[in-house]
Amino acid sequence: MTGRSLGDALAWLDQHVNLEAIERGAAGRAAEPTLVRIRALLDAMGSPEADFPIVHITGTNGKGSTSRIVTNLLRSAGLSVGTMTSPHLEVINERIATDARPIADEDLAEILASLETLEAFLSERDPGAIPPTWFELVTAAGYRYFSDVAVDAAVIEVGLGGRYDATNAADGRVAVVTNVELDHTEILGPTRELIAAEKAGIIKPGASVVVGEEDPAIVAIFEAEAAAVGAEVLLRRGPDFELSSSRLAHGGRVLDIRTPFSFYRDLYLPLHGAHQGLNASVALVAAEVFFGAPFDGDVVEEAFAAVSVPGRLEVVGRRPLVVLDGAHNAAGAAALGRALSEDFAGVGRTVVVMGCLRGRDPADLLRAIGPERIAELVACAPESPRAQAPEAVAGAAASLGIPTRVAGDVELALEEARALVGEEDLIVVTGSLYVIGEARPRLRRLGSPSR
Repeated sequence: MTGRSLGDALAWLDQHVNLEAIERGAAGRAAEPTLVRIRALLDAMGSPEADFPIVHITGTNGKGSTSRIVTNLLRSAGLSVGTMTSPHLEVINERIATDARPIADEDLAEILASLETLEAFLSERDPGAIPPTWFELVTAAGYRYFSDVAVDAAVIEVGLGGRYDATNAADGRVAVVTNVELDHTEILGPTRELIAAEKAGIIKPGASVVVGEEDPAIVAIFEAEAAAVGAEVLLRRGPDFELSSSRLAHGGRVLDIRTPFSFYRDLYLPLHGAHQGLNASVALVAAEVFFGAPFDGDVVEEAFAAVSVPGRLEVVGRRPLVVLDGAHNAAGAAALGRALSEDFAGVGRTVVVMGCLRGRDPADLLRAIGPERIAELVACAPESPRAQAPEAVAGAAASLGIPTRVAGDVELALEEARALVGEEDLIVVTGSLYVIGEARPRLRRLGSPSR
């Protein structure tokens, strides 16, 4: 099985049930919540997930940003760090990184080939077993790779929910919850309380728990889970730590953060959006409790200054300003709307390029962004079987009084948006990370407009 190309390995991987099949009800028994399959894989691999301490991060929004900030903090403290995130924007390698470098094609191909052999072995041993899902295989690959390269620690982002997410086959030394909002309700449940109960499942005996959510009723769910399983400590935003100040700065924010260990002043974070200050405070506390000690202020400054989060209020063009933001639920869209009013105030007209997946209500997203902030919208559809028709996105925008055009695919939408703006205007690409993943390479190819 050695020597296979990454293309062949990915073709094999794509034969497995993925989230698209689960969401459209075509996954059968593979959609049932369980950790049995991933644990069987990991046990057969020698339990690689137990070879390093883990910071495990869940939440409705902010998981990716928080994961990247924690990674930078641990690296700035001298550790070699593996980071597993999802989804990827352009290539699957992004999901599995060591010291911020995505896994090499040959390493990923070799690990997936070994998993193919292992899957066949497990199937022969138990012919009636349900094959692992796409995400379970990728998770197993990540844990195996981090063990192979002997990372000092791993930062693991939950894929969906928490309790039955494949990443939860490992025990996190630190369990992090960024926030709880309504998202993936068809899988996790229709209320914030049910979603919180799923996310609380990442809390393990002896773990330190960091909760960024502030709603007392929701926080109580995490407190109850922590007490039930025997977590070591639970730290809450407000009583135990806080973002004391967040000031707008060129290209980001300047933050003051109070933690259980220290008070950090004038930290520059080169990320747009006030919500990123909240993510940074959660990340800093998570990294502190991982070590059980405060950081030197210079270490935090270095770590924060080097943070980048592709696809989250990411500026990828100037004159006109082009911003990519993968907001795909109402809470994320509201954060985008606030950033348009604060971080990008003073620009000219704002033209939005939007595409959405099925199950999302584009009208809800646009109401959260603020229709009054949008001069015109260009509707498109990402290359996904889950994509909504661009006409549905356009219809939602038109119902809110937003002038709208339909461009079909992402590249055509970008070209049309660029034709609508001047050098002082703003193009915002949003609605789905699938749209962002297509837009990034296309914008690089289109280059700067000539006007």
